[in-house]
Amino acid sequence: MLSYVHALNAIDEAMRVAIPSLERLADVLGMARSRRISRSGHIGAHSYTVHGVGCRFVSGNGTEVDVDFEADGSEIFDLWRLRRYGLSLPKAVDVTDEDLRSAVRSLRPLLAEVRPGWFSVAS
Repeated sequence: MLSYVHALNAIDEAMRVAIPSLERLADVLGMARSRRISRSGHIGAHSYTVHGVGCRFVSGNGTEVDVDFEADGSEIFDLWRLRRYGLSLPKAVDVTDEDLRSAVRSLRPLLAEVRPGWFSVAS
């Protein structure tokens, strides 16, 4: 769980270095919609694919971080995204939904449930 949060923070930092005008990770959506960047490609050491209200980032070692964005730009994720992250790790980790829910609950107040089944890092 914390590994996903750390990976998401590392992507945010890498994207800001690669695109200095990026104020927050959610701005990738607007940049793709306005065609300043393509909907998929490579930025720095990550490939990315913009989808709906989110983006999937894949690092050079294949680790996948998929995240959606709220209207205010905050990053949110669900159990499916956490599972996909775990399965994409160099040493894959496969856990049940119940184990994921339990892990998320154990990380309160660091993680907040913003709507049923969707979480964000508390500010």
